[in-house]
Amino acid sequence: MAAKEIKLPSVKEIIAKIRKNAPSRPIHPEINLVPDIKNEMIKALKLRNFIFFLCIVISSASLGVGLIFTSIAAGQQASVDGKKATLDELSKKINSYSDLSDFLTIRDQLGNLSAIASNKKLLSRTFSVLSAIVPTGADTITISELSINLSGDSPTFSFDAQANAGEAPYIDYNVLDSFKKSMQYMRYDTGTYVDKYGAEIPAYCMIENGTDGATFTDPEKGYYAYWLITGEGCNPSYEEEDDSTTTPNLALDKLTAGYTTTTYNNQTVVKVWRTPQFADWYKENPKTGEPQMDLSGSITNVAHFESSCITYEGIEAEDGTISWASYNDTCLLVPDGNDGIRITDSSNGRGAGDELVLRFSATISFNPEVYSFTNKHVLAIAPSGRYNVTDSYVQIQNMFGERAADCAAGDTACNNANEGGN
Repeated sequence: MAAKEIKLPSVKEIIAKIRKNAPSRPIHPEINLVPDIKNEMIKALKLRNFIFFLCIVISSASLGVGLIFTSIAAGQQASVDGKKATLDELSKKINSYSDLSDFLTIRDQLGNLSAIASNKKLLSRTFSVLSAIVPTGADTITISELSINLSGDSPTFSFDAQANAGEAPYIDYNVLDSFKKSMQYMRYDTGTYVDKYGAEIPAYCMIENGTDGATFTDPEKGYYAYWLITGEGCNPSYEEEDDSTTTPNLALDKLTAGYTTTTYNNQTVVKVWRTPQFADWYKENPKTGEPQMDLSGSITNVAHFESSCITYEGIEAEDGTISWASYNDTCLLVPDGNDGIRITDSSNGRGAGDELVLRFSATISFNPEVYSFTNKHVLAIAPSGRYNVTDSYVQIQNMFGERAADCAAGDTACNNANEGGN
């Protein structure tokens, strides 16, 4: 069999076929002539350049901030220097005043006024206290010597006195025992006077005692004071107006509108009751503007005394009648009660009328609030509920007398310690 002839394509046919099947873009063979280590180095250089650039930016920003802070600090220092120069100049002027030391002394004293007021004691209230604690009536106590100490935490009375039962055999230890036991029932009252709207009336606008020192009292209605309503600053609820175009009487009518005035020592005053007027003030259906006191003791529409110690309560009975009770459980005149009085000595003696009496020495410690200047309108209250009636020596002079004489050697009745006593 004859061999089969194989015909190979020519070069031109091969090239033509390649071009026919080749893509539109020419294919250029790529050969990587850079090793991997060099690629890593190039990346590292790029990172270094970026970090270097970032450091330059941050440094520039920091420098700018530093410059700003420096400018601010310089401005503040300049301002401080300017203020210091001003202060130095003012200091020179102040120190050049010849009365500077006096001014500083006055300033210090003014700053201490509140402390001085809180520590100030009113000795005149001694008469008020005495009128409450010393019994009057058949059993009497007469003081021969009295020493008062207001410097401590508790004001004290130290005194020598004699007790007289008022009837034979006169020497009666029960008088002294009763006097001692009454200390637990002693009270005081303090508070403020207010107008019909409840505004506090300044203390200097109230007259509580007459020219003889006696407290104003009505035998049926109780205790009262006079309000100087037309005095400067004495009507706290009155709104100041321009009265230049009005007559003086019209201005006075505006100042006293709504109040019943009277005259005391040629001054226009209003009578203000310290003792509540239960019958006049309590009304089930009060008219508008009428004085009113309800069963809880609240008072409105009338000038009155607001007690810080006493509370009042109305109690309605089944028949509709109202009885009133008062309570004072906190303002104790002698805080320690019976323990607040110490009897240091007692013995028999003869009084100025040769009557037999019981001599004794005692010390009583009182509540410091009674003598405090910051407490206004203080009244002492006896166990029977009686207020003191005076701050005047005129009313208590009978409480004082000569010390009882010692018992004579042959005076059997006087020397008998058990005569009429225990």
